[in-house]
Amino acid sequence: MNIQVNDLSETRKSLVVTLDKSEVDTEHQAVVGEYTKLARLPGFRPGKAPAAMVTKRFGKEIADEFKQKVVAKAYRGALEDKKLDVLNIVNVEEGAIESGLSAAVTITVDVRPEFQLPEYTGLPTQIESTDVTDAEVDSVIEGLRAERADFKVADRPAQKGDYVKLAYEGASEGKPIAELVPDKQIYGKVPQTWEEVEGTQEGVIPGLGRQLAGLKAGDKKSVEISFPAEFAPVPALAGKAAVYAVDVQEIRERVLPPLDAEFFKAQKVDDLEGLKNQVRTNLKMQKEYQNRAAQRRQVSDLLAAKIDFPVPQSLVEAETQGVLRQFIEENMRRGVASEQFEKDKKELFEGARKAATNRVKLQFVLAKIAEAEKITVTESDIDNFIYREAMRTNQKPDKLIKELTKDREQLRSVQQSIIFDKSVDFLVSKATVTTTAPKPA
Repeated sequence: MNIQVNDLSETRKSLVVTLDKSEVDTEHQAVVGEYTKLARLPGFRPGKAPAAMVTKRFGKEIADEFKQKVVAKAYRGALEDKKLDVLNIVNVEEGAIESGLSAAVTITVDVRPEFQLPEYTGLPTQIESTDVTDAEVDSVIEGLRAERADFKVADRPAQKGDYVKLAYEGASEGKPIAELVPDKQIYGKVPQTWEEVEGTQEGVIPGLGRQLAGLKAGDKKSVEISFPAEFAPVPALAGKAAVYAVDVQEIRERVLPPLDAEFFKAQKVDDLEGLKNQVRTNLKMQKEYQNRAAQRRQVSDLLAAKIDFPVPQSLVEAETQGVLRQFIEENMRRGVASEQFEKDKKELFEGARKAATNRVKLQFVLAKIAEAEKITVTESDIDNFIYREAMRTNQKPDKLIKELTKDREQLRSVQQSIIFDKSVDFLVSKATVTTTAPKPA
């Protein structure tokens, strides 16, 4: 066997393996021998039929398995001889493989990149103070009251926080918006809807809620709207000015429930002090979780920035598709039109590829840190993963266990993900920490 390695890049190799006639014939004889042992031909006991008859009867099957065995032998021989750490087989070119002739097989592979770990302990991180102020507690309690608020008809002009029932019809550039975007009638003409006056969350029509204060039931008004330059829900309206004819039908004011025994019972506390303590504890836990997540992002970004090396393109390509799929799914849930994805296809792909390259690089670094620090996956880690996944997908743990047992590739992926997570947790545990004042709400 002759093996030649050609460098296509720092992480991609072309293995040209040539097997001489005797090696090829040995593989062919082995396959024919296996078929002869198992073949059942009329007039012959099992395993006693002549090899020539077996070859004639099972010619296609023998030829296919023969080729697979020659390619496998070439691949194994190349790995053993050149000591390559192969991650992916990218392509296989068999050439002619026939008994009685030598064979050449070209196998393109991506290999694990070589690099030296940078200093990874003592990475600087910043967190915010987890102290909870009285104002934050009061704000959460007001939010809890708002969730249980009643809305009563108000015979007065609309005020901030009220809800207005109204009808509207819009026009832009002299044309009804209902005609400009016929598949998005909610932006053109609506006979009845609700809008919060000066609410913290924008309604469907951006800026409409900020122009309703002072109106009362029966009022009609034309309001001017400017759609943002980047308006993902309806790209056709992006950057356009519009006028909406508004017809106010009803005003309802938000009436918050009193802080009484019934309210406290609904929150599973005895009194106001108990509610404040509960809210304070939850806010502190939330801040601690946010700090931990921020530290994980910081150490990952810092580590990725400290080292640069080429990464295997086959892994980047697979990761790019995953990043794109995740991005599109998230934006579709937000209501972004599919035409927008097509319009921004080039920019989306470039952004996804850059993110994928960084992810793959970080995974290699984390894997090497795990090896250096002897970070491993324990049975408890797998159990915790199964429990969390069962809760997330509303499945029985036993079903997930069976799936992982049957699918070794999926199990390997889960183990790898756990290793990455534990490595990042290790980096956080060894990081230096600076605590800053919380940002103003």
